[in-house]
Amino acid sequence: MGLDNKTLENLRVAYKMEKLDTGDIKNDPFEQFQVWFDEALKSECDEPNAFTLSTIGNNRPHSRVVLLKGFHQKSPIFYTNYLSQKGHELESNPFGAINFLWLPLQRQVRIEGKIYKLDARLSDAYFNKRPRGSQLGAIASPQSEKVENRKTLEDLFDATEEKFKTIDPIPRPENWGGYYLVPDYYEFWQGRDNRMHDRLSYRLDGASWIIERLAP
Repeated sequence: MGLDNKTLENLRVAYKMEKLDTGDIKNDPFEQFQVWFDEALKSECDEPNAFTLSTIGNNRPHSRVVLLKGFHQKSPIFYTNYLSQKGHELESNPFGAINFLWLPLQRQVRIEGKIYKLDARLSDAYFNKRPRGSQLGAIASPQSEKVENRKTLEDLFDATEEKFKTIDPIPRPENWGGYYLVPDYYEFWQGRDNRMHDRLSYRLDGASWIIERLAP
């Protein structure tokens, strides 16, 4: 088994692919993110648009992986059920953090800021582009609620499919749509040898971004 301490303690990866210095990066963190994301697309990363989203509820952090589906004025967009756990948490505390990990490039990017609901017209436009099965799933699933078993989910989907079998296009449900995060902090992490990794942060100060190097 791989969960014993000895196995875990001996897991090691040498980070020697690239370096990251202040002279190598863009002054605008969004432009720097574009550069790295383009390189992630060209790499062997599985789903390079996947990121960990962290929110706060009842004074506890909660994290899950969601998918980047676009940008709204340089702000990353994701879609979900507004009545899900993360939806309720964002309603009470609209701040969040996201983290991209691109292992083939030995890189990660952290972005923090305030999260807002996307305009309904933009959510409609994206929902209409989704595969029909994904549209039905968004309607059928009571996301984050307890269900008795897998069959319960399948029955919900089947009932939804039957309900909408003659309806095309399927309208977006009011409880499903987009969010976008307005960044006030970025951090770009490049793995380096001997765990002396490169970490460069962008911190928003008024209308300007302050670039700083952080210790690994």
